[in-house]
Amino acid sequence: MGLFAWEGLVRYFEVPSYLLPAPSLIIATLITDWPVLSASLWVTLSITLKALLIAVIGSVTLAIIFAQSRIVERAFYPFAVAMQVTPIVAIAPLLLIYLTPGIAVLVCAFLVAFFPLLANTTLGLSSADHNLVDLFQMYRASKMQQFLLLRLPSALPYFLAGLRISGGLALIGAIVAEIAAGSAGQGSGLAYRIVESGFRLNIPRMFAALLLISVAGITIHLLLTALSHWLLRDWHDSERGRET
Repeated sequence: MGLFAWEGLVRYFEVPSYLLPAPSLIIATLITDWPVLSASLWVTLSITLKALLIAVIGSVTLAIIFAQSRIVERAFYPFAVAMQVTPIVAIAPLLLIYLTPGIAVLVCAFLVAFFPLLANTTLGLSSADHNLVDLFQMYRASKMQQFLLLRLPSALPYFLAGLRISGGLALIGAIVAEIAAGSAGQGSGLAYRIVESGFRLNIPRMFAALLLISVAGITIHLLLTALSHWLLRDWHDSERGRET
């Protein structure tokens, strides 16, 4: 209904396309400019997925180290917090000075996605049921057995929750960094197309690029939600409860 009202109001009041394009014009522009926009979509998605993969590897590795040593956690966790609370908008222009545009965008997306994964995984590794820990110790299970059979499964729901958050944040970080790169006349992702379209007053293409970003974010969230459901459906209460 909202789209039909938007279309009708734009046509009734004859709003110029450089102010507010109609949904039909946005779809037509998306089809017409698909070769350019699809290439930019692939650039943005590839950077997002690479940043998310690096964030997963780095955060899980660091969370395991934190779980094994409280001293290391207390020493390095504040740096991770400081990195998280620093606005990525302030970091992106600085990174563009020292790094190539592609690497700078990748680093920005990684920085945004890293902390939720680290915080959730660290919490999960330390949230194993104490009664089960005592039971493992009573049966003389080794630390490796405790870690593989108890702490890792206990941390999985926390990790997946962080992954769903970081998936969207990685895309946001990539978009913010691409906007900074686009303002400097560099880049080729969807955010760069938005900046370029704004300079050229090609507002329908700008809305088409925004539509692709929204669809990409929704798709990432749905895929990660499906992955979480698939991994947890047979044993964790959060997913078993949804089925019933």
